Amino acid sequence: MRNSLKIFTGGSNPELAKKICKHAGIKLGKCETVKFSNENLKVRILESVRGKDVYVVQSSCPPVNENIMELLIMIDAIKHAKADSITAVLPYYPYVRSDKKDEPRISITARLIADLLETAGADRVMTMNLHSPQIAGFFRIPVDHLLAGKLLCDYYKKKGVENCVVVAPDAGSAKRAGVYAITLGLPLAILDKRRNDDSEKAKIHNVIGEVKGMRALIFDDEIATGGSILEVVKALESLGVREIEAACVHAVLSGTAVERLGKSALAKLVVTDTVTIPPEKRIPKMVILSVAELFAKAIVCSNRGSSISGLFGKI
Repeated sequence: MRNSLKIFTGGSNPELAKKICKHAGIKLGKCETVKFSNENLKVRILESVRGKDVYVVQSSCPPVNENIMELLIMIDAIKHAKADSITAVLPYYPYVRSDKKDEPRISITARLIADLLETAGADRVMTMNLHSPQIAGFFRIPVDHLLAGKLLCDYYKKKGVENCVVVAPDAGSAKRAGVYAITLGLPLAILDKRRNDDSEKAKIHNVIGEVKGMRALIFDDEIATGGSILEVVKALESLGVREIEAACVHAVLSGTAVERLGKSALAKLVVTDTVTIPPEKRIPKMVILSVAELFAKAIVCSNRGSSISGLFGKI
């Protein structure tokens, strides 16, 4: 390896970090975070990182803002401990949906996060399935944008995709859904979904494609409140779909999403572990796939100075 490899984790998703280390064949680095009564944080790295190639794993999980601050402090501490290079590994990028200025006097917060990471001392960023790939352009440092689509497709190939149709939740996701459809050798249907305000509610107006009597597979980058997926499920139900399954990379599942999805006609929900999914959110219809091996391969290749372009994929 180019330099001694070290992997540390914040408090957002330690289980994923442990799995990444297992696949990479190294031990998780030791550090501690202390939260004082005034809610300030102190991070201490408990082993030498001088001259090391360091990767810090921290996802955007609740409490989101505290985890962002912990990540920045960790990077700063590692930088001043004379690490040779620091890569921020963000399985789910913070404020990923705040990627454009679509209202007056608002922050493009995804860009702000990029600036903060660079200021803290990150030399590189590794992330997965950005809501908008253009976010990588917010950085002046290298960004490795991994994609979990192959992981989802491999799952369905093993389970079988007879009489299935891939359904794009909206026109904006049609291109990505089309790649899933091509990969799985399935037809594509597109829903005309529109969101008119910040209520996080969307309405389905039209459907392009044949779905009646078929098994519908819905692919998306994330599920937050579940409102969009539920609208899609209701629309597909009314169109006579035989069975409905959804697959997403980031299972944010905020608010009452778990309860609503559990009661819905959704037969199965396939997600990955980019964010922590506590036991109370693991409903019977949920299948959790791990992205740990993919991140481990990317980290090891990056550490060795070899190409990771084969790990990017198209979805």
